[in-house]
Amino acid sequence: MNAFTLLPFIVLIAAMFLMTRNAKKKQQQAANMRNELQPGSGVRTIGGMYATVKEVNEDTVLLDAGPGVDLLFAKNAIGAVLTDDEYNRIVHGIEHDLKSDADIVPDDASSLTEADETDEPAAAAAASDDKAVDFGKKDTAEDKADEAEAETAEAKADEQPKKTDGDSDAK
Repeated sequence: MNAFTLLPFIVLIAAMFLMTRNAKKKQQQAANMRNELQPGSGVRTIGGMYATVKEVNEDTVLLDAGPGVDLLFAKNAIGAVLTDDEYNRIVHGIEHDLKSDADIVPDDASSLTEADETDEPAAAAAASDDKAVDFGKKDTAEDKADEAEAETAEAKADEQPKKTDGDSDAK
C-alpha cells in the first residue's frame, strides 16, 4: 500500500481521538463542578432556572428557588455554579461595584462640556461657531436645473398616449 492512501485514514483517526479527548475533559470539568457544590451557592440549571443550593446529596440537589419553594433536582441538571456577584446581579439586580472610588460619569453631559474659567476666549469662539452652523441643504443653480429637467421629462411622458391591453408597437 502507498503512504498517500493511508494518510486520510490516519488524519481521520487523529481527529476522532482529539475530539473524544476534548469531550472527556469537558465532562470531567462538569463532574468536578457538580461535586464541589456547597449549600448557599447560586446555580443555574440546564433549563435556565436560577436558584440557591440548600442541600447536596449523593445524586440529588435541593434548591431554594424562592420563599417557600424548594425543588429537588438531579446533580446532572446543574448547568453552572455562579459566583456570588454574578448570582446577585442576575437574580436580585444588585450590581457589585469594584471601583467605588472611581469617578462616576454624570447623567447629563453639561458638566463635561463646561468651559474652564481660564479658557474664556475659546469658549466665546465656540459659542459664536454654534450660531453660524446651518445643517440645511441649500439649493444651488445646478440642483434647480436638475429639478426642472426632471419635471419636463415627466410632462413629456404624460403627453404621450397611454397604451391599453390591445395596443402594441408592432405592426
